[in-house]
Amino acid sequence: MIKREWYLNELIKNMHNGFPKVITGIRRCGKSYLLSNIFKDYLLSQKVSKNSILFINLDDIQNAMYRDPLVLDAYIRNFARKKTMVYVMIDEIQRVFSIVNPILTNGNHVLAKKDDREIISFVDVILGLSLEKNIDLYVTGSNSKMLSTDIITEFRDKAINIHLSPLSFYEYSQYMGNSSLDTLYSYMQYGGMPLCVLEEHDEDKRSYLKSLFELTYFKDILEHHDLKKSESLNELCTFLSSSTGELINSKKIADTYLSVKKEKIDKSTIDAYIQYFLDAFILNEAKRYDVKGRKEIGALRKYYFVDSGLRNAWLNFAFNDEGHILENVIYNELLYQGYTVNIGSFDSITKNKEGKSIRKTNEIDFYAHKENQEFYVQVTADLNELQVSSREVRAYKLLKDSIPKIIVVNKPIHHYKDEHGFIVMSAIEFMLNYIA
Repeated sequence: MIKREWYLNELIKNMHNGFPKVITGIRRCGKSYLLSNIFKDYLLSQKVSKNSILFINLDDIQNAMYRDPLVLDAYIRNFARKKTMVYVMIDEIQRVFSIVNPILTNGNHVLAKKDDREIISFVDVILGLSLEKNIDLYVTGSNSKMLSTDIITEFRDKAINIHLSPLSFYEYSQYMGNSSLDTLYSYMQYGGMPLCVLEEHDEDKRSYLKSLFELTYFKDILEHHDLKKSESLNELCTFLSSSTGELINSKKIADTYLSVKKEKIDKSTIDAYIQYFLDAFILNEAKRYDVKGRKEIGALRKYYFVDSGLRNAWLNFAFNDEGHILENVIYNELLYQGYTVNIGSFDSITKNKEGKSIRKTNEIDFYAHKENQEFYVQVTADLNELQVSSREVRAYKLLKDSIPKIIVVNKPIHHYKDEHGFIVMSAIEFMLNYIA
């Protein structure tokens, strides 16, 4: 069993709090398994009776009748009747269809149309059940008809959202039983999608990830947004995959299309397509943050894949940029450990060759903060090359604040402070010791 202890602890922490727990995350990252196996086993270990646990998989044809919201509601209420406390888990909640309020249809259950207003949906069922003192409710949901971000938006401040990611490197190294450099390289290449991790052979891992991206995620986006063609979406995904760790915006992408593909694509279309990837939890967006002015700035963004294996799969495992892949992994690990992460940025004044003062923008890979802890991170595959070393420390040397400045290297080194007082450490130590 792959243990998801952090997420299990989140579920435990939020038990009996009166709110439904909505588990969100990219498809196939283990939401169903978290509830039906890990959390259920925990409940049983706490002497909760099997008769007090109800798991309903709405993808299962045997449960098709419960896709009617009123039938589902009645079934759960009947299950909970005369019990002190029950734990109800509904998997793929979006499979519940919406019906017109039966009071308007002579008691008949009529499938609601897009423009119908007086409807009963899964949202009504969940919010209604959550008012019952003896029902502790847990739901998951994501598919082509309703991606996960839509679900949590429906509940707004009336539910607890627990966002599930693929295995972090911390989880992956625990499962593998070691934290060697080979383990890190394997993780960088194939990521942490649970079913991929369980595959033994590299070819099977590659095949699974490519199929997952093309046949599941893309199909979901096309169907969910009623897109007839996928060529532009494909091209954008390739651009974003190849541009991991680079500052971009819709104008830069549109200009690239025009210069390389000789095609014109509207910036608003690009923005919409990027949002589709964000909504499906395929991508995360890192915004620039003025570390001197202490505020988010500008339209430029960096986009990181929620899983490095998915990013590599889209490029057919042919684009082996170690530095950018490592940067993606570090970014995801910081999010997993609860940090808010931005791209650090600040302006400085320097002299050009003619001795004229010019303003220059300096970038730092990450500015991370959580509660009272904050630090800067520069990520590099190799600090030995003079040009790389100079680039990584230049921005740090211009900053005069007291915030810790870390250089993360993809080498098996013991951490140390360089002559400037900057902390240099291996990626493995950073992820498993420094931020964990």
